[in-house]
Amino acid sequence: MTTNPLNQITPSMAKTTLSTPSNPNAVLSQSAFMQLLLTEMQNQDPTSPMDSTKILTQTSQLATLQSADKTNKTLTALSQSLQNAQQFSMISSIGKLATLKGGNAITADGKGSSQNFSLYFPTAVKHGTINITNDAGDVVDTITLSNTPAGVSSFLWNGKDKSGAAVPAGTYNIKASYTNTNGVAQTTQLGTYPISAVNFNGTTTTLQLGNKDVPITKIAAIS
Repeated sequence: MTTNPLNQITPSMAKTTLSTPSNPNAVLSQSAFMQLLLTEMQNQDPTSPMDSTKILTQTSQLATLQSADKTNKTLTALSQSLQNAQQFSMISSIGKLATLKGGNAITADGKGSSQNFSLYFPTAVKHGTINITNDAGDVVDTITLSNTPAGVSSFLWNGKDKSGAAVPAGTYNIKASYTNTNGVAQTTQLGTYPISAVNFNGTTTTLQLGNKDVPITKIAAIS
């Protein structure tokens, strides 16, 4: 048997293995707090017992920890419930009309570039006119309607006025006045479409307007 009378530390004795801490963020859980308190009480000096004030303070801290944990769980459940309620309430909007924020105008570049846009007609159109107006309310161009089916229809504006000149760059409002097949006068404007579906993607809710999915944050009104 080999001894080490000089109590020297050999390389093999100096070699240690460092383990990764199981709680790197030093977060004290509720069970760990209770275990620490009980261990402290069990190992206290009988001749100098733990101050009762300290015990009450630590117990109070435990109660606060428990309360905070329950509050967090309650708030999480409440948040989920509110989100589900909002999603279900949005489903009831299917079939209603949604108006987009700033969606009643298109932008002209001042170079006569063509612009595509869509209008929703709740009933079939017998005849009518689409008026394109500037910010002053002046009609700069018109598009004739005839025998247009009910629903969403697409149109093309050439970005020019009635004389064929390119309109100045800016925004232009679009509104249609028409007579339906029952002889009733009606109007419709750009940016108002029926909601055909509600789509949920995590915390994001979109409404299907025509052939487009529009985030709910871009909706100005639902009627």
